[in-house]
Amino acid sequence: MPPLPHCPPAAGAAVTGAGAAPTAGARSGRFPPHPPAASRIHLPRLLPPPSLSSSSTPSSSFPSPAASALHPSDEALSAMSPREQTSLLSRQRFWRRALDLFDRLRALPGYAPNPVHDAVLLRHLARARRWAELRRVWLGMALPPSNPAYAALADALAKAGLARGALLLLRHMRAQGVAPDEVSMNTFVRVLKDKGRYADALALFRNWCDGRFEVDFLDLDGIAIDSDCPMQFLLADICDDNFASGALAIDGGPRKPKLVATYNTLIDLYGKAGRLKDALDMFLDMPAHGVMPDKYTFNTLINIFGLAGNTAQAEALFASMVVRGINHDTKTYNVMMTVFASIGDLDGVLKYYRQIGKAGLHVDAVSSRIVLQVLCKRKMVREAEDVIEGTLNSGGSVHEQSLPVVIKMYVDLGLLDEANTFFERHCRGKGVSSKNFAAMIDAFAVKGLWEEAEHIFLSRGGDGNNKDIIEYNVMVKAYGRAKQYDRVSSLLESMEGYGVSPDECTYNSLIQMFSVGGFPQRAKKLLGKMKDAGFEPKCETYSAVIRSYSHHCLVPEAISLFNEMKSCGVEPNVIVYGLLIDMFAETGNVKEALHYSNLLEESGISPNQVVLTSLIKAYSKYNCWKEAQNLYSRMNNMDGGPDIIASNAMLNLYANLGMVTEAKEIFDSLRRNSNADGVSYTTMVYLYKGMGLLSESIKVACELQKSGLLSDCASYNAVISCYVAKGNLRDCAELVQEMILANIPPDASTFGMIFSLLQNGHVSAEEVLQLESAYNDGKSSAKQAILAFLFSIAGMHAAALEICEQLLRPEWTIDACAYNVCFKVYASCGKVEKPFSLFMQMNNLGLKPDTVTCIHLATCYGKPGVSEGQRTNALLEYSRTDEFMPSHNALVAYIESGKNNVAVQLVKK
Repeated sequence: MPPLPHCPPAAGAAVTGAGAAPTAGARSGRFPPHPPAASRIHLPRLLPPPSLSSSSTPSSSFPSPAASALHPSDEALSAMSPREQTSLLSRQRFWRRALDLFDRLRALPGYAPNPVHDAVLLRHLARARRWAELRRVWLGMALPPSNPAYAALADALAKAGLARGALLLLRHMRAQGVAPDEVSMNTFVRVLKDKGRYADALALFRNWCDGRFEVDFLDLDGIAIDSDCPMQFLLADICDDNFASGALAIDGGPRKPKLVATYNTLIDLYGKAGRLKDALDMFLDMPAHGVMPDKYTFNTLINIFGLAGNTAQAEALFASMVVRGINHDTKTYNVMMTVFASIGDLDGVLKYYRQIGKAGLHVDAVSSRIVLQVLCKRKMVREAEDVIEGTLNSGGSVHEQSLPVVIKMYVDLGLLDEANTFFERHCRGKGVSSKNFAAMIDAFAVKGLWEEAEHIFLSRGGDGNNKDIIEYNVMVKAYGRAKQYDRVSSLLESMEGYGVSPDECTYNSLIQMFSVGGFPQRAKKLLGKMKDAGFEPKCETYSAVIRSYSHHCLVPEAISLFNEMKSCGVEPNVIVYGLLIDMFAETGNVKEALHYSNLLEESGISPNQVVLTSLIKAYSKYNCWKEAQNLYSRMNNMDGGPDIIASNAMLNLYANLGMVTEAKEIFDSLRRNSNADGVSYTTMVYLYKGMGLLSESIKVACELQKSGLLSDCASYNAVISCYVAKGNLRDCAELVQEMILANIPPDASTFGMIFSLLQNGHVSAEEVLQLESAYNDGKSSAKQAILAFLFSIAGMHAAALEICEQLLRPEWTIDACAYNVCFKVYASCGKVEKPFSLFMQMNNLGLKPDTVTCIHLATCYGKPGVSEGQRTNALLEYSRTDEFMPSHNALVAYIESGKNNVAVQLVKK
């Protein structure tokens, strides 16, 4: 679909305005700039709602007629019909005014008690959470509670988060013998649906359809209620009556619902329960009972089919609305956008977003939130900013739930200045909820940006009481990720100073942080404080501390904490037992490892692969191959069989014992199943090599090299060892070069094998001895010099020259050994002028020539192909560096006659 024409932003309306300054620690520029405007998806601006039009702004000089109509005189009230009085009472916007109007109505001469008036007032008070006034009104009702009162109060209580209070009204209805009508039945079904109690909701509906009112099947004690809520007093009043059990017959017998709202509730109920066919059957059954679907019916159907992945059915329902003469509203488009957003279909979301304006409707806060969610997830910065701009230009503001989404987009892209500017403009001082404030902090915390997270945290007013515990918990996470442990301590002191008590999440986060950070004692201390605060740590909390103890080999402390958790009634799980077993396995204590393995099985827990692998490692330390083999056979009978760690442990055990056949059997099985890793291959290479099976070792080494599993120094060394044993200089050098290019530095084993290879007749003993001496003395340039030497004698001159060029840079300080290597490299490459310039440099630094120096110089200028002029000029320069230098003609003569040993003696005089 082609993009709609783009409206350029108005001056000063950009999302990232220039008025807000970034924080001192903010950073930007980590990522490439935004894509060019031509490649962006242009989005429509929001249409300004009529209520925000400048022409509709009411004057504040006189009360509006609407305001006067909400507060009529007593004479006007008396002249109203009961229906008009009900309408007036419903339109009150404040509970005090509703209560005042209700009292005025009851004081009117000849006023007849009206249960609908009671119901409307109860709804006002419940929505305002005015529990004392609600209780007074409930007890003061002139008539016994009826269906309107029950339905209104149950609806308001459920929306206030008091589902148990709403459902306990069913108990009161049953005790009073009040059978629910369709409205109240629909209300209670909706409450159960929204709590996820689909079976109970359907049971209540079916009983009602059968002409029975029964509540025995409801487990009302299983519904949570806020213990601090004053609703407790109301519940006591509701439950004063003796509970009557059994079913109550409803007048009229079996019936079918007649209200479209009931069908809408049931269609949504079936959809949420995953019963799409029943939902569709309910929809198709409506016309047969004289009930026509409305837009809410279609919106519900579209939502349940779309979120179930049936977008084709959702689009068909959307199209059928027009055929049935039902106009789409903004909510319909929002539902379609939600459907496509749920499957990540950006084009689908934008398609219906654009159609809102074309249909003459207004984009609302939900529309903007949905499209922003999708655009921010795709990191489409400019398009998201266009949507925000349109919202602002329409007189609206960014939906609170979108604030952390936009912040996260900027942070993920490294646009920290933009994130800070957005925060300053749209979040600071805007009354953002703690939940969304914590989400914004978390966007920085997960990236380790503790300074930026701290800036958001501290911007929440100067009073710590403005902060909720969830914000403190996220800051604990931010400091923990960045290992800012001292700041965590300060944060806890701040919490205490402002009277904010840590919750269970706080303690768990702190314990996890200190355990992972390597501070088991601090974690254990916090565990004690957690228990003192009245919390009961879970097994996972104990496990974190025990893991930290085991990693630091603090065996007594780990065992003590294990016993403590058992004494507190917390049963260890397989992870805790596994940690202890592995700890003893690593320390070679087979007896204790087996003891805890027996405790594990005695507790009714089957050991998993991790536990059995740890036991194999324990047996391996004492070469108990039969016991380890039995455990490995046991793992073969488990789902998935042994993992690679267990298999490698057995390979290592067999290799240590020289059990080639058994090791080969496991290795071949790993290869057949494509499970062999670098450790598997490395173990077999050394096993074959150690047993004198060089051809098999080389074969496995070549397979390892081709497998793409060379990922660490150990695996490279295994292959290099085969090349060294075979005396293959070139292949060895190429593999070392591959290591360097992969940023895997050679270790002591690598250099030991290089020395062994060089000693096998490739170079003189003096040269190898000097390289080994420099390496053992820890000379800064020794490793580079050895690699350059290796590459040079292997004929890899370009690689050798590159290292020499690095060594000769001013920032390097090199010794005589490195100079000697450079002599050899340059001479090997035919750069015969370079060695003597380097020799002069050596002389200026006070480095005296040694035997190796003379060998390289003599070899360089005694090479065939070096012209008389090159020899003479170089040796003339050489002779000028020392007044005791022998005649260059004599030196040339000795070199030309092949008597390099004599030339060396002359140079050393």
